Amino acid sequence: MPGNKKPIIKSVELVAKSKLFSIESLELEFSNGVQRTYERMKRSGRQAVLMVPITEDGDLLLVREYGAGTEEYELGFPKGLVDLGETPEQAADRELKEEIGLGARKLTPLKEVVLAPSYFSSKMTLFVARDLYPEKLEGDEPEPLEVVRWPLQQAEELLTHMDFSEARSIAALMLTLRQLSLESE
Repeated sequence: MPGNKKPIIKSVELVAKSKLFSIESLELEFSNGVQRTYERMKRSGRQAVLMVPITEDGDLLLVREYGAGTEEYELGFPKGLVDLGETPEQAADRELKEEIGLGARKLTPLKEVVLAPSYFSSKMTLFVARDLYPEKLEGDEPEPLEVVRWPLQQAEELLTHMDFSEARSIAALMLTLRQLSLESE
């Protein structure tokens, strides 16, 4: 039965490298004897965070930022990498300050997710960020990010908004709505 015994990794070879990414080729042998070559992004050892900030007025705060992959400006929640020596919570608070100019006194972890487990090993922790306060840190974005307020009561409409298409942001929104529902019971 699949999933009971992991495939044997026969070899791993670096096949391509750029400034940001390294691609590995893996020769695998599955428990039924079938052999396949898979490619994946080499493990970086760094995790990431994504936050769903909610204001006291009941607004979600999103950012509009250029996505080189889609060649479009995309609407999504603030996110970023966890720096060496940081916890995911510290990284989440720092990224909020860099991207929207607000820190969070309360960060509620929602779930740890992976983007595409067949190709990436990096994990991202999703948070709800509340009890926000003003504090700005210099970020690494090439241009200022547009902060977009969206009423929490209209969160489901956000799911059909044409600029809101990133799967991690959609998952974070759905998990946030579930978390808020559980808290109100």
